Amino acid sequence: MKLALSALIVATTLVTPLHAKEASPDAHAADRVQIQQLVDRFKGAIIAKDGNALHGMFLPGGSWLQGVDKPSLDKVRAKQPDAQQFSPGNYEQFAKFIATAPKPVEETFNNVRIETDGIVGTVYFDYHFLMEGKSMNHGTETWQLVHTDTGWKISAMLYSVILDDMR
Repeated sequence: MKLALSALIVATTLVTPLHAKEASPDAHAADRVQIQQLVDRFKGAIIAKDGNALHGMFLPGGSWLQGVDKPSLDKVRAKQPDAQQFSPGNYEQFAKFIATAPKPVEETFNNVRIETDGIVGTVYFDYHFLMEGKSMNHGTETWQLVHTDTGWKISAMLYSVILDDMR
C-alpha cells in the first residue's frame, strides 16, 4: 500500500509540472498582446517625436544602460578619449532627445521575443536606430517590464550599440 501511494505521489508531481508548463503560454496570451502593444506604441512615439508618450511608458526610477562594441568604442575614443564602454542613461534624456531631434528618427525592431508571467516580463529584440532613414547604429535591446495598475511599464532597459557608419 505504501509503495502504491508513493508511486502515485511521484507520478502526480511529475505530471503536474508538465501540465502547468503546457498551460502557461495560453494563460498569459493577453499579457503578451499588451506588451506587444507597448512595443508598437514605443516605435510610434519615436516616429511621432512624442517625448511625453515615451516618458509615460517608463516606471519612474528605472535603470538604463548601453554597451558599445569594441570597434565602435575605439572610433568614439578617437574623438572622446574618456568614453566608456558601458554608460548609464535614462528615459528622460531619451524622450527629450526624440522630442527635439531636428531630423526624422525611427527605431526598427526585429526578432521580438516576449516572456511574462503576468506580473513581470521581458522583451528582447534586434534593433536599428535610423535618422532620416539611414541606420546610425544597431544591436540588441532588452526591456524589463512590470505590470502596474495603469498597464505595462518599462522598468529597465539594456542595449548594445554597434555604429553603422564604420562599415
